[in-house]
Amino acid sequence: MARKTRRPKRPDRRELKIQDLEAIVERARAALSEDDHQTLKAAVDTLAFVTRELETKGTSIRRLRKLLFGASTERTRDVLGESDRSGPDADGGGSTGDSAAERGGNASKPRPKGHGRNPASAYRGADKVPVPHGELARGDRCPDCKRGKLYRLSEPKTLVRVIGMAPLRATVYELERLRCNLCGTIHTAKPPPGVGAAKYDETAASMIGLLKYGCGVPFHRLEKLQRDLGIPLPAATQWEVVERAATRLAPAFDELVRQAAQGEVVHNDDTRMKILELPASVSEDDADERTGVFTSGIVATGDGHEIAVFFTGRQHAGENLADVLARRAAELPPPIQMCDALSHNTAGDFETILAGCNAHARRRFVDVVESFPDECRFVLETLRDVFRIDAEARQHELSADDRLRLHQDRSAPLMHKLEDWLREQIETRKVEPNSGLGDAITYMRKHWSELTLFLREPGAPLDNNICERALKKAILHRKNALFYKTENGARVGDLFMSLIHTAELCGADPFEYLVALQRHPRQAAEDPAAWMPWNYAASAAESRD
Repeated sequence: MARKTRRPKRPDRRELKIQDLEAIVERARAALSEDDHQTLKAAVDTLAFVTRELETKGTSIRRLRKLLFGASTERTRDVLGESDRSGPDADGGGSTGDSAAERGGNASKPRPKGHGRNPASAYRGADKVPVPHGELARGDRCPDCKRGKLYRLSEPKTLVRVIGMAPLRATVYELERLRCNLCGTIHTAKPPPGVGAAKYDETAASMIGLLKYGCGVPFHRLEKLQRDLGIPLPAATQWEVVERAATRLAPAFDELVRQAAQGEVVHNDDTRMKILELPASVSEDDADERTGVFTSGIVATGDGHEIAVFFTGRQHAGENLADVLARRAAELPPPIQMCDALSHNTAGDFETILAGCNAHARRRFVDVVESFPDECRFVLETLRDVFRIDAEARQHELSADDRLRLHQDRSAPLMHKLEDWLREQIETRKVEPNSGLGDAITYMRKHWSELTLFLREPGAPLDNNICERALKKAILHRKNALFYKTENGARVGDLFMSLIHTAELCGADPFEYLVALQRHPRQAAEDPAAWMPWNYAASAAESRD
């Protein structure tokens, strides 16, 4: 006889407001630990977020899943569920220049770059130990043929050996002490050169800052790792070390901000953050006061350099950009500003030439591709071809003017065709304006001038991806450390993140850069422009001489 499964009892339906739940959580604060209170508050915030999304018109299970867990990929061929087509499709769109790998590939396709063993040249920070032959020398007779003479090859054979060690190592110097048996005077050996009273040197501060603000390793996690390796490093001590180092690094950060203000193109955006010192709610009397906390990322490009600066606090990205551009030279023309269409990114008193992010516009069609596959195919494949043209310009290292001419010759017809298609869908009522696809089309038409600035202005980018990647530094810190405790802590974090990520963008070694700034604080303060990530090595060499 089949066993009957009891269905769970349906819970009683009760109408609740999110504000009521938040009030209950606050009343329960006294009975809960701080960790339990934060966990419960996070659960209520998640419920509020999911509820708002479900109430939004057009929200699908796929979109909700992506919002909660993130998208694995947004490549056109994966979004459309098949390999890119090489010929024109039913909508009139086509793909150009598809490689074998882009068309789906086969067993004989070449291996992508970077998928293999690292060569010895990749270990730039490794110690190099020359090993002589031992039995033979240059000029000796060959032991095989007995006639030829040996000569040294220009490239030695290399072997790489990787060993494990603590991120921060310690050396204990045991200074011998001698006492006079008559007067009792104690004579202590002098420490080795370079070993002074300071317990933590510049390399220690640089490593802690790089792990914390560059790699997202919280202080308490590094404390546990160091304890397990027998070199204790309390979290409070780590903070004291990086806070002292920030004083020496401040002139270089200030110079980064000044040079970012002179950039030809500025990208900006922000992400949420938490500072425990700042209240998350306000009283009824201060209802107009802003309660949110944000980390703004600003990436400026110009003179062949890319500069990333971060600011954490109550201000939005546009307000922080206004503070940066206030330091712009008066004789310079307004820069090109690349951002998405959020008003937060343009809020502020400054003048720029606004460019829209095509990646954000494209994502709206990705979100509804399952419901409108044919329509979205045309849009996605058209934008894919435009991005490929831009990649070609980067590959050939075209100047801004040559890149503009390339886009005007090849991308402009594609974008004009896309504009006509967008207009036709709405004006002939082929698409319901209030549907998900209608919202995506309306967004693109509303911001068409900003989205196509790259067809009119030399150097105008297509997307804001460089700023989105920069903000991953702040997001990584938020995911691992959860918050900053004070505004001063946020200031130190912004300083380290800015110097570290700018060094990465310039191809410099962030660790060596931080060490150099701390070892030459006077020179860096007197002439910070000579101690930027792209030129500090020459300045450091001159200081040693």
